Amino acid sequence: MAEVLFRKADDLSNIKAKGGEDEMGEKIEISALHHFYRGLSELVGVESMLKIYHQYKGMQMTIPTHLYDRTLAAKKVRAEYTGQNQQELARKYGYSQKWIRQVTRESENQKNNEELF
Repeated sequence: MAEVLFRKADDLSNIKAKGGEDEMGEKIEISALHHFYRGLSELVGVESMLKIYHQYKGMQMTIPTHLYDRTLAAKKVRAEYTGQNQQELARKYGYSQKWIRQVTRESENQKNNEELF
């Protein structure tokens, strides 16, 4: 299983050619990379891994669970909701059907309150 995610270090050293140089123009020794950067280079390529490294090195990061921003997804859900597509919207935006119901219910309540005034 580990071989599927991370090729053997000897195989990875063949990646040096395209984008495999650091900012000083030196070849990157893939077999000596930290396991995180080795895996990242496999996922996005050496050049992109180096860009990520230089942009974020030393920072502690938390990757959000949801791809879509909650507020922006809620706006999209309100716009796309037909009354019968909760499950589809939940799958599309990566939120639960319960959350979709909550968003649409709040939207309906807001419309009802506006009609009263």
